[in-house]
Amino acid sequence: MLALAGYPLGLTFTFLDPAADAAAGEVGELLVGPYSDPGCLRRLGLSSDLVTFEFESVPDSSAQTLAAATAVFPPPQALAVAQDRLLEKRLFTELGIACANYTTVNGPEELEAAARWLSRPARLKSRRLGYDGHGQAPVAAESELKQSWRDLDEVPCILEEEVSFERELSIIGVRSRSGEVAFYPLTENHHQASVLRLSLAPAPQAGPGLEAEAQEICRGIMEKLDYCGVLAVELFQVGSRLLANEIAPRVHNSGHWTQDGALTSQFENHLRAGLGWPLGDTVARGHSAMVNILSTMPEPTSLLAIPGVHLHLYGKAARPLRKLGHVNVSGPDPHLVTDSVSRVGRTLRERLPPPRFEGSFWPG
Repeated sequence: MLALAGYPLGLTFTFLDPAADAAAGEVGELLVGPYSDPGCLRRLGLSSDLVTFEFESVPDSSAQTLAAATAVFPPPQALAVAQDRLLEKRLFTELGIACANYTTVNGPEELEAAARWLSRPARLKSRRLGYDGHGQAPVAAESELKQSWRDLDEVPCILEEEVSFERELSIIGVRSRSGEVAFYPLTENHHQASVLRLSLAPAPQAGPGLEAEAQEICRGIMEKLDYCGVLAVELFQVGSRLLANEIAPRVHNSGHWTQDGALTSQFENHLRAGLGWPLGDTVARGHSAMVNILSTMPEPTSLLAIPGVHLHLYGKAARPLRKLGHVNVSGPDPHLVTDSVSRVGRTLRERLPPPRFEGSFWPG
């Protein structure tokens, strides 16, 4: 999707991926090998004026290696922070950003102290490799803590209090090499089996105060990390305040609606930011919803017959809970968008939350 946004701008692309059948091979040269392979990194660096990454499991050491030879964005330090939940929490604390209470479980000697700290339901999370709900386990009582840690292979973890939140939100910002900053509207997100299923933008009843608070959280993180590119910050709304959950230093699933629902997509703005070009307008065209296509491939004609639908397929082999594509529904009339999202859900044979753009926001 980055390449598809970049070709109209006159850009060409080379990709590094461990999978020989990676979908990116359809839109550019594909180097196949581990992300840490010295030969692949050398070839990628030599063939590129600029390097970026699109998910945070890329080793930060690989980004640092490339940064010694060519420009890399977002900066490797942002990747290192996003890969470690403890570093992420410390960043929030340093910047005065509210987040859930937590304690560390880095080894057996900390289990007892963590158990004493536990006074309410919590969630044990591995410090690293926690993408799409992996690497975490609920802990309802002290007696469950030791087994949960074993279930996570006894890796370093944080134990985090469960947050009783009204809804999950995300703010997507973009910062260019020149320091120019722009933000997309707050997006409301709904998950199933810890995988993002549905996003609404602009988030219903966010209000200017909530928007401003989310933007300041994102701005502070970008400035602290001397950031370049698109940054997503995942948030919990608790009453009238926001708690930061985690950051994603990349174009983000909850921003896919921008392809059809914003004047400039997150993908194009990510590239503009890295190149130091002026950022495009991030205003929403109207109301948008994004529905992820999981596990099985739908019949395209049945979806394309629905008003306002834009279909984006990734060319990936089907497997349980794998993201195979997404559907964007956009339009100026919230009632028509709502109706189309309901039809998308029925077509995909998925039970989606009731898509209401007006009135109170959806229940979590």
